[in-house]
Amino acid sequence: MRAVNYGTNICRTQNVTKRPTKIERPQRWDKPFEPAMNQAVVDLVLSREPFASMDPAAFSRKVSLAGIIEHDCRLLDLERGDIIVREGDYGSSAFLILDGTALVSLKSLPSNLLGRNSEPAKRNWLDLIGAAWSRSPYAETRDVGEQQFSDELVGRRDKGGETQVFLHDVPRVIGPDASVSLHVGEIFGEISALTRSPRSATVVANSKMQLLEIRWQGFRELLQRDAAMKDHVERLYRQNSLLSHLRELPIMKSLSEQAMEAICEATEFRSYGDFQWNQEFKSTAKQDIAARIQAEPVIAEEGQSANDLFLIRSGFARLSRKHGDGHKTIAYLGKGQVFGLRELLHNAKTNEDRPWALSLRAVGYVDVLTIPAEVVHTVLLSGIPDNLMPAPLPKRTTAADAKAAGVPNGNRRLETRKKSVDTPLLEFLVGNRMVNGSNAMVIDLNRCTRCDDCVRACASTHDNNPRFNRSGPVHDNWMVAHACMHCLDPVCMIGCPTGAIHRESETGTVKINDSTCIGCSTCSNSCPYSNIQMVEINDRKGLPIIDSASGDPIRKATKCDLCQDHGGGPACQRACPHDALVRIDLSTPGPFSQLQ
Repeated sequence: MRAVNYGTNICRTQNVTKRPTKIERPQRWDKPFEPAMNQAVVDLVLSREPFASMDPAAFSRKVSLAGIIEHDCRLLDLERGDIIVREGDYGSSAFLILDGTALVSLKSLPSNLLGRNSEPAKRNWLDLIGAAWSRSPYAETRDVGEQQFSDELVGRRDKGGETQVFLHDVPRVIGPDASVSLHVGEIFGEISALTRSPRSATVVANSKMQLLEIRWQGFRELLQRDAAMKDHVERLYRQNSLLSHLRELPIMKSLSEQAMEAICEATEFRSYGDFQWNQEFKSTAKQDIAARIQAEPVIAEEGQSANDLFLIRSGFARLSRKHGDGHKTIAYLGKGQVFGLRELLHNAKTNEDRPWALSLRAVGYVDVLTIPAEVVHTVLLSGIPDNLMPAPLPKRTTAADAKAAGVPNGNRRLETRKKSVDTPLLEFLVGNRMVNGSNAMVIDLNRCTRCDDCVRACASTHDNNPRFNRSGPVHDNWMVAHACMHCLDPVCMIGCPTGAIHRESETGTVKINDSTCIGCSTCSNSCPYSNIQMVEINDRKGLPIIDSASGDPIRKATKCDLCQDHGGGPACQRACPHDALVRIDLSTPGPFSQLQ
């Protein structure tokens, strides 16, 4: 009897400890952009244009104008020469000048002034032999004498725990004939912030400045609530970027200037999905594919009227068809591809109203340009060359057609769609956003003997420090290893304070300049695929290199650099004795044939 009572008490105790913990649901503004934004600062900003002309009543009570300034903005106090944004960087903020002036450089500045590597020179065989003989026996060794920003024209300031790169002599670096001045009240950086495209120019403080930095979430709200701000941004986008974006598309290249003007006038810019998709990626990737597809924002839905032509400006979109209670992935679209042209072409020629044959959904975050059907019919279709015209839609089948063709279901098409890629493989790659990778490491596990020759070759090439892990997500016999994929949308580059992580202009390779990396872990934390590692570095004697002020170890970000300074290409691929390891551009469907 006592034992029964004891067991019952244990059960009660366990039930008590298993009660759920109650907390308030996390909200967008739980963590403001800048905790020091107090009411006095908010009032100061509200007194300046364009905020002074905005109507607070146009904003909701939950997302008020004052709330946007308090939670989505921060003040930056800059000195003359401070680099505000760098050409080629990715950013997620727009800037409003409250005081002072800035210079926009009309020429591309040298890489070393932006904290980046110069273009690497290929090593010859003598250099490689010398490197092998002088290789350190210790892990992650560096020369203590390496100085950050050793160029005489560039330096570094540390302000409140943040790093600020600055130019010592602005007139010497950026002459007055090679720059444009920005003054109080002007906004810059908004296009890159909204489209996640690289900054088109370097902007440097030309005096003591006070800037209001507006992160993209708040800037988006300002655009939606205030017509003047929206008109300002759209006008700049149409003036500076839209025409060049449209001209990048093959179907637009042969159009006349008059036709392009008409298309530009009618084009709308839209975005779908979460700009910061990488922050939620690791949790959503654990869901089954049906749940992930269902959660993706719908751009165009199967069965709805085909009213627009969609042009993918950036990001990736999933093409899917209804299948049972869910959707089946058919293909995906990336930058420069179009959706809806077949339906619009068919409707223009037949006067039918054929709806979308497939659904288009945003994978992560997608920027889309939309052109109304009327403009497509009257302007675009007449200027597209025949070789770029899409295949016509198949004829709709009637019951009589189906019976004559031996098809039992009258709703089925007479011709079947050719499968270019195995559907489960495609869903694996798109669902895990592997399609972001322009140079992914894929290993055939049926061929791989786990000999680790690839790892040893990588370590040998990088001074005994391998730059990838032979592990990663697996589909059937294919594993996508934890090695930098050199993404089309490299979110790792957003927020790097020194510009150490960057994309090479010629090759597109994403690299890290070791001498200007300050070990802040921003890139490592931002990488959705866990492909950037933080390592503690040592001197040539194997002793830890530590911070003289705090005593903490100095850390650096490391990742695959595709062996850029070696003429033979990636050492891992060349070393595999069984041809199990391949480097594949997963951003286009063509190379998928290698994985089947």
